[in-house]
Amino acid sequence: MKNKKWLLVLGLALVVPVVAFSGCARGPTTVESVNLNSQQVGIWVSGEGEVSATPDVALLRLGIEAQRATVAEAQAEAAVAMENVMTALTDKGVADKDIQTQYFSIYQVTRWDDYKDQEIVIGYRVSNMVNAKIRDIDETGTIIDAVVVAGGDLTRIDSISFSIDDPTVYYGELRNEAIADAKAKAEQLAGLAGVKLGKATYISEGIQVPSPIYPRYDYGMVVPMAPAVETSISPGEMEIILNVQVAYAIVD
Repeated sequence: MKNKKWLLVLGLALVVPVVAFSGCARGPTTVESVNLNSQQVGIWVSGEGEVSATPDVALLRLGIEAQRATVAEAQAEAAVAMENVMTALTDKGVADKDIQTQYFSIYQVTRWDDYKDQEIVIGYRVSNMVNAKIRDIDETGTIIDAVVVAGGDLTRIDSISFSIDDPTVYYGELRNEAIADAKAKAEQLAGLAGVKLGKATYISEGIQVPSPIYPRYDYGMVVPMAPAVETSISPGEMEIILNVQVAYAIVD
C-alpha cells in the first residue's frame, strides 16, 4: 500500500509541470516565435541605370496576298509571288535562318446577294506572311523596295520594328549605375534616420529592353510599286533600363 502511495505522488509530480507549462502557453503572456530572416529589416532601396542605344536589327513582317476565282488559281499566283519575294530577301543578304513563316491561310471570299438573299462565294484568298530579320539595318529601305518590286501588287507589308540584337553588352555599365544610385539613396536615408549603413544583404535586378514599333501598315493594304527614290527608314533610339533592389543592414 505504501508503494502505491509513492507511485501516486510521483505521478502527480510528473503531471504538474506539464499542466503548468500548458497553462503558460495559453495565458496572456504568450510569446510567439518570429523568424527575423523573413522580414524586411534594414534599409531597402531601389536603383536604376539607363542608357540610350541605337537599334541594330530591323524586323519586317511582310508577304503576299492573292485572290482568284478558284483555290488553285489563287494558290498558284501566290506561290510565284512569294518565291519572288523570298529571292529578293536572300539576294539582299537576308539569311534563310532569319526568315520565318508567320502564317499561311486560304479562305473563301463572299459577298451578300440581295437578289438571292444569301451569301455567295466570289473567290478565294491566299495569304502568306513571313517575319524577316534584317541585321544590316542600313539596308532596310533597300530591302523593302526590292520586296515591293518582287511581289508587285500582291505585296503586303504589315509592320516594321527595331531592336538591339545583343543588349547584354550594356548590362555592365547599367549595373554600375544602378548600384551607385541605390547606395546613394541608402546613405541619404541612413543619414536622415541617424543610423550607420552596413553591408548589402540582398540584391535583385530587373531589365527592360523595349521594342518600339515604327511605321505600321494596315494588313491587306496594297503596296505600290517601288518609287525611284529609296524608302527612308529611321530606327531612332531605344532606352535600356536596369533596375536593382538592394537591402542594406543597419550597423549598431
